[in-house]
Order: sequence, then structure tokens, then C-alpha cells
Amino acid sequence: MKYQKNELISVVIEDIGNEGFGIGKAEGFTLFVKDAVVGDVVEARIVKAKKNYAYARLEKVLKPSPFRVEPKCAYHRQCGGCQLQALSYEKQLEFKQDKIRNSLIRIGGFAPEYIDERMESIVGMEEPFRYRNKAQYPVGTDREGNVIAGFYAGRTHSIIANTDCLLGPVENQAVMEAVLEYMRENQVSAYDETSGTGLVRHVLIRKGFASGEIMVCLVINREMTRVSDFSRKTGTDSVIRGTGRRAASSGKGVTEDGTEDAGLMTGSEREFLPRQEMLLRKLAGIEGMTSISVSIQTERTNVIMGEEVHTIWGKDVISDTIRVRDMTRPGWPYTGEELTFHISPLSFYQVNPVQTEKLYSLALEYAGLTGQETVWDLYCGIGTISLFLAGKAKGVYGVEVVPQAIEDAKENAARNGIGNAAFFVGKAEEVLQEFYHGGDGKDAARPDVVVVDPPRKGCDEACLRGILAAEPERIVYVSCDPATLARDLRVLCDGGYGIERVRGVDQFGMTVHVETVVLIQRKDT
Repeated sequence: MKYQKNELISVVIEDIGNEGFGIGKAEGFTLFVKDAVVGDVVEARIVKAKKNYAYARLEKVLKPSPFRVEPKCAYHRQCGGCQLQALSYEKQLEFKQDKIRNSLIRIGGFAPEYIDERMESIVGMEEPFRYRNKAQYPVGTDREGNVIAGFYAGRTHSIIANTDCLLGPVENQAVMEAVLEYMRENQVSAYDETSGTGLVRHVLIRKGFASGEIMVCLVINREMTRVSDFSRKTGTDSVIRGTGRRAASSGKGVTEDGTEDAGLMTGSEREFLPRQEMLLRKLAGIEGMTSISVSIQTERTNVIMGEEVHTIWGKDVISDTIRVRDMTRPGWPYTGEELTFHISPLSFYQVNPVQTEKLYSLALEYAGLTGQETVWDLYCGIGTISLFLAGKAKGVYGVEVVPQAIEDAKENAARNGIGNAAFFVGKAEEVLQEFYHGGDGKDAARPDVVVVDPPRKGCDEACLRGILAAEPERIVYVSCDPATLARDLRVLCDGGYGIERVRGVDQFGMTVHVETVVLIQRKDT
């Protein structure tokens, strides 16, 4: 039977797809129903019909699943960011465990019993709300022309007005209400994607969960050059061009040598926003406010941040601390070891600090370090995993293609007193090959352990070849996408390695995303 668009159909939801859609069948015809939960009996309206399957919109829950819960957010269906919010958290973890397993079997081609013997229980969250340390709010106008901010509706660029996402800290709402109030009071325009006009495009908020420090960066559509009389008396401008790097000192109580000043410095000599001081006064009153900046983004693009950032109040960075946990003991207690990182508006930093401690500590456990190993950390970013490993390794070498990330990694190593970590700019496979096969006596740096934490697209094919050529005893693969993980594991296992351990870590509660750590061992060791 073939169903048509807009047709209503009743269906029992029997499964959940990788993107969080409920899956049901009617007379052999498969339906993917957004917002339906496994176990539901629903009435759904078909929105896109194909020959053997269709996508449908949930119209009514005829009989709720025993796994269905009342969503905390009134906007969860419109927003689409929390695809699993109507599903109990225990069932969310089960879904993510199955997602990893099914990807390894279906995409990687591994036997089910092989994976089941090696797969460990997923590491869940104690509190699956209020965990994100970073938010990026688009700013626009509603149909009446009022300035609003919130999040894009699923698969659109229509903004749902909401200043309090329940995945972010409570301070985000105070920040966004202050920004919107400033814009309304001073007739500051919001960016319009269609015309390319308007000033404020996005608001980036970051919070150090351990430090309590808050950073706000307004992404604006043009650069203003008028000097503010208010700001001239109180501060200096700091410019960060595509780097997150300090070019000149500025800050709330920060002098040129980076020490704290007893006086309150409240602004930049350059005024990037109309009546900029009004915004600064509003934001500075929020507890924890540490850094306020603007990012210049004049391109008509989906890329949020521009390459140029100016600090207009406070410090250029905020700090956060990640603590090492013992992943072999119940409750994953802290070991007493910790690392502190500086975060700029442009820094990559995991968005869930509590689960990041578990993720990186698990990678450390899987690496099995005794203090005698040379470790290569490919896709090292600002050195977070590298520095976790350094405390247990003979030496760690981090590689990343982004030059500024490597500078940040070096600074983070120095900040934490770590002297056995070195960082290199370049493609992982090229640096790895050059360093220990370069004919310069550096064969001692041949890797015993390789750690990879690639972006969602997985490892570059050349990187996988480089790892296989280096012949490390162990590989620890940290992945944010089970599909590309499975693909890459197939290549590594065909190249002489076998999977030893697999464990998921829920970094993104209420969503379909999951992190995975895998230990891979060379077969002849």
C-alpha cells in the first residue's frame, strides 16, 4: 500500500532511528515519525512519502509509551535540538548504546558476538540538563519587527524566541535578556539574513563550570570605529584576529602584565556598538561576568564567528578546570589530579565539562600507560587529551592543523607545569612520518600508543595509513560519530589490529549524539 502526503495514519512505534525519529510499520510500509517514542501508539500525518517509506509528523499520542516522559522544555518539538527529551533518560542511554553497537555491526562489518564481548556499559550523566558550557544564540526579529533571540527551528533558519535553553546554565537567560533589553532601548538592529543588513547576528556565551567565569561575545555585521568617551577613560582595546590571542591588554582589573588591577576597567577605547557602555553596564552586573567581546563577521555565510575578535571589557579568556577520574571504580571518583585551561571565544573546548572528565579519563585508562610509553595525540586541538596523557607517559606529541590551537596547547602545557609534551602544526600523517622517519635521529619518538579524536567526519584516509605505518602497540580512538568510527575501525582492523574494548559516554543528554572510546590492539603484540 502506498500512502500520500498529508494522509493521517495510526501506527505503533517499534524502534528509534539514528536521528531520533520513532519507527513504525503499517502494512509493510515504514514510517519515521518525529517526536514519537518507542512504545507509543500515535496518529501521524505524512509530510514526505517515498515508495516504501515516509516521514511523518506526530499529531496525537493515542497511547503513550511506558518510556515516555513529560518534556521540561515547552519548545522541544519546535526547536528540534533535544530530539529525545520525551524519552526517559534510562531509555536514552539504551538507545545510544544500541546506536554504537549497530554502527559497528552494520557499517564496520564486525560480528555481533565479537562486539558484544568487547562492549562495556555506557557512561551516563548524573544530571542530563544544564550541562552545556557554550551556547550560540541567533538574533533576529519576529513578524512584528521586535528583536528576539533563541534557536533555529529544526532544519530552518526561523528563530524560536527562547532565552532559556534548559541544556545551558541558568546565567544564559540573564545574559540574553540584558542584550535584548540593550538593543531595544537603543534601537540596535538585528541581522537579517535575506538582506544582509542589521548589526547583531549572534551572541556567544561560554561558562567555566569550575571557575564560574562567564564570557559573552556579540557577533556583529560591521565594524564601528567611533571612539567612546566612556571607554576612553576606562580601558584599552584587545584585538584577537582569527586566533583567540591577546594583541593588547584589556580587562576588568587586568593590567598590561596580566595581573589584577584594583580599579575596575570597563571598556574598550573603540566603540563597536551604539552606546556600548550601556551594554557593558548591564552585562557587568551579572555574577561571574569575566569577558565581553565582539566578533566581526561581515560575510553572508552560515559560519557564526568572524576571524577578528575584540575584547571590549574584562579579560580575553576565561578559565576552566578538568579533573582526572578513576574510571575503574564505582562512581568514577576524582584522583586529585587536575588541569586548568584558558578558553577564548574561538577556542575548541568540549561543551560538557562533567562528562569530558569521564571521557578523557576513560581514554587515559584505555591507553594503559606505565610511564615508559611515547604517545602521539592526533587531532589534538588545544591539548586537552594530550595533557591528560602526559602525566602517565614518557612523552606526548600532539598534532593539529590549526596553528592557533597548537599555540594554545603549548600555553596550556606551560600553565599546568607539564614539560614532557610537545606540539606540532600540520597534518597528522605528515608530521608523524616526518618526525620518526626523517633521518634526524628521532626514531625514539616512534609511537607506542596513538590517540585520535577526529571531527565528526572521522579520520582522513591518509591519517589511517600513517597510523598503520607507524605500527603502535595500541590505538585509542575517541569518536563523536559512531558511523565514521565504524568505518575507520574496519580499516584499522583490516590493517592488523583488533578491538579490545568499546565504551560509550553520553556527552549530549536529550540529543541523539554520543561519544565513544575504543581500545584497539596490534594483533602480534
